[in-house]
Amino acid sequence: MTDLKKVTPTKLLWIDLEMTGLNPQKDRIVEVAAIVTDWDFNELDRFESGVGQNEQEIKGLFAANPWASARPESTKELIDLSLASQPEKEIEAKVRALMDEHLSGDEVMLLAGNSIHQDRAFIRHWWPLVNERLHYRMLDVSAWKVVMQAKYGLEFPKKETHRALDDILESIDELKFYLGKVNG
Repeated sequence: MTDLKKVTPTKLLWIDLEMTGLNPQKDRIVEVAAIVTDWDFNELDRFESGVGQNEQEIKGLFAANPWASARPESTKELIDLSLASQPEKEIEAKVRALMDEHLSGDEVMLLAGNSIHQDRAFIRHWWPLVNERLHYRMLDVSAWKVVMQAKYGLEFPKKETHRALDDILESIDELKFYLGKVNG
């Protein structure tokens, strides 16, 4: 068994999940986007899909979510996407296959994104096949955001579309922005 403390993953798995809420024990994933990059943030591969869920369940969960209730158009879009998508286990297998294409042996990927701990909680709970190929450490862009805003007054302008692929691309650009200030 490899000592993960001594392993620096060579690839990043940028993930953004759209969910019915923030509780991984009861809420469900309805959209996923994933981009595999190297450490220069060159895109090596990508995957984007709705995540098929039970219609009544996700409608009920969205109805109980104040954020979703305040954005009915966005919520309807996510519900429609989920209902038109393959079942969750098939999507999990596709994300795992994407990872496996870029990993060898017992190599793992570093999970990256904004507030990625929230996405990781859902991955741990709902997608164990994906979780087992992830390093225990994560690259959370929101931690960079806190430091750069508080210490240097820097703020990266965001569009806040709350769609998975847009959010990932924005997260990669945001980290590049902060690293540019550090290296600049």
